[in-house]
Amino acid sequence: MQTELSKQLHVEHALFGFTPFPAVAAAISRAGGFGVLGAVRYTAPDELERDLDWLDAHAGGRPYGLDVVMPARKVEGVTEADVEAMIPEGHRRFVAETLAKHGVPELAEGDAVGWRITGWMEEVARRQLDVAFDRPIRLLANALGSPPPDIVARAHEQGVLVAALAGSARHAVKHRDGGIDIVVAQGYEAGGHTGEIASMVLTPEVVEAVGPLPVLAAGGIGSGEQVAAALALGAQGVWLGSLWLTTTEADLHSPALTRKLLAAGSGDTVRSRALTGKPARQLRTEWTDAWEGPEGPGTLPMPLQGLLVADAISRIQKYEVEPLLGTPVGQIVGRMNSERSVQAVVDDLTRGFERAVDRINRIAGRSEQP
Repeated sequence: MQTELSKQLHVEHALFGFTPFPAVAAAISRAGGFGVLGAVRYTAPDELERDLDWLDAHAGGRPYGLDVVMPARKVEGVTEADVEAMIPEGHRRFVAETLAKHGVPELAEGDAVGWRITGWMEEVARRQLDVAFDRPIRLLANALGSPPPDIVARAHEQGVLVAALAGSARHAVKHRDGGIDIVVAQGYEAGGHTGEIASMVLTPEVVEAVGPLPVLAAGGIGSGEQVAAALALGAQGVWLGSLWLTTTEADLHSPALTRKLLAAGSGDTVRSRALTGKPARQLRTEWTDAWEGPEGPGTLPMPLQGLLVADAISRIQKYEVEPLLGTPVGQIVGRMNSERSVQAVVDDLTRGFERAVDRINRIAGRSEQP
């Protein structure tokens, strides 16, 4: 599964694996793909420094990248406290009442809020990049589109490629004009932040709009046959995230959540603003239903919503309150019905890809195999 982009990055397979877990990212790179560590959960630079050093030591000398979340426009002088002060009291009350309704305990004194997503704040993302650019990362991806111009320039000075996620051809063109190197066409089926255009439509639209810039297809891809379809549509690789959540290397810290993922079907997700303030596909739970219900106060814009629910999400996860327990995940969750190693997942993807190529070759009359 090699393309011009995979050859440029010296990886065996054009599989780009996004994950919040260093062990998964390292395993993806060792298996011949390209591991990308998500940085949004890191609130302190030394935590990211520790995990990037670990990833570098365990990736087998293979390349890897980092995914951050930062706005395209540079914002000066805005602190987390400033943003916290903007959260309405009614929203705080709704969160407290919802947790009380389900009997969710408070965090014990000294317990950290593990789901603190101050990574949405630009000042945090910039501190993360100060750490990352001191490491041998080969790719910087931004989930909110093109990073600020000074970050793009800094990456290019250090020989780091820059990727940006796009949910439409119009957004992809803006990213191209912002100087990025790779567009990730993130379809409606994908986990996390998504637009409203399905991958089968979006991928060729983006390929045509930004060519010859390389495009990675994301959303609804969990088999080698789907990888082959993405490459047939003009993509130079695939961006996979949800598929790794049920691997043995993933560290969800929640057997209950793993069980829910393994049992879920492709119709058990929903695009909701409840997590971050932007539409993000995730498991449908009583938590997402509460925010969409008539008694809900409505979600807040990013980053207010994420700061509002950070403590609540940490409590739900710590105490594994199953009716409320969820995670960002794509519709491909319907294929994630067993725990497997990263290597086993990659092996399955390559076998499926070979089957698809053989099938097309037979249809085209290019193979004598029965």
